[in-house]
Parts: sequence; C-alpha cells; structure tokens
Amino acid sequence: MTIHAVIFDFDGTILDTETPEFTHWQALYRSHNRELNLQDWQRGIGTWDAFDPWLGLPDSVQQDRHATHERLRTDIHQAIEHSDLRPGVRAVLDAIRPAGLRLALATSSDRAWVTRWLQQHSLYDHFETLATRDDVTRVKPDPELYTLAVHTLGLKPHECLAVEDSLNGATAAAAAGLHVVVVPNDVTRTQPFLPEWGRVDGYEGGLEALLATVRD
Repeated sequence: MTIHAVIFDFDGTILDTETPEFTHWQALYRSHNRELNLQDWQRGIGTWDAFDPWLGLPDSVQQDRHATHERLRTDIHQAIEHSDLRPGVRAVLDAIRPAGLRLALATSSDRAWVTRWLQQHSLYDHFETLATRDDVTRVKPDPELYTLAVHTLGLKPHECLAVEDSLNGATAAAAAGLHVVVVPNDVTRTQPFLPEWGRVDGYEGGLEALLATVRD
C-alpha cells in the first residue's frame, strides 16, 4: 500500500489547544462546586455544538455569561500562547516532504484560528492546502473536510494517511476512506478508538512510526 500524502488534524494533534481549554473550563466548574465530566467534554472535541458546557453551570453564571466567557477565552488563549507544539511533531512535519510525501491539514476549526497558530510556530508554509470549517457545510465527524482535502490534493482516499487525536476526527477520516492513525493527547487518550485504526502514543518514533501503522 502506497501513501502519497499525510493529512493532519490541528487542535490537539499538532498543538494541544484542547488540554488547556478543558482545564480552564474544569476550574470554572470547580469554582462553583460543580464537576466537569471528561467523557461529556470529549463529545465536543474535534467538532462543534456536540456538547454545551454552559448547561452544567448555575444560573448566576448564565446571567453573566458574556463577561465570564470573555475572561475564560482570554485565559485559554494566553495558555495556548505560551504552549509549545506537541513533542516530536515538528520533526515529523519537517520529514514529510523530504520523504516524497505531500502534506495537508483538515480541521473543524476556522481558517483564522489555525493560521494564527501555524504562523506563530513557523509551520504555515509546510502545508500544501488547508481544509477548514470555513470551507465545508459539515465538520467532523462528517467526512466532508477529509473529502475536500483529498480532492484538493488530486489523490484518492486510500493514498492518504490521516493523523488525528480525537474520536470525532478519526471517525471523519475513516468515513472518507483514508487510513487513520490516532495520536491521542491527555484529554482524548481514554476515548473508545476503534481497534482497526493505527495508534501511537506520541511522535517520538517519527514519521516512520506513523507510516508503520498503515495496513493493506
């Protein structure tokens, strides 16, 4: 089986924006003597509108929702601003083109969000194409983002390997017909990933470890 392209998810896969977001929401819950269940939170990872964390907070917070959200968003963005890429992922991304492979990105986030962080970490020019929520009708777990990325590359789905961190993302890639390897982070590693998907626990094995998960 020949792989011609690697298509990465962004949030949680390249830059772990998901753990600081969860921990800040978790802190908000605890400040009101509530507990944010990780399994509930996981439903919303990699997609939009699958889980509304506001519903678990008291009415007093709902009444001040706008101000609370602005403070929360500022704190989360500051945490991400000071975060580095996931360990080893830069070496993997640097190795893809020299290996004769093409590189794309498929994300349920909007283009402005991913462009901001890719440019901050000097990764924007690594990607031949970006497929974002701005470009599709339905985000993950729908396969539309991956179908678009594959079509833009001019390849067939079975010629591409998707690198994901979440159940919603992996489900989307598999539904689009791509090979899938999951590289989970702290908030996604307990999700019920299917056994037929490849899985590595980090990027320490380099590009070779990702490609080694591909099955005929």
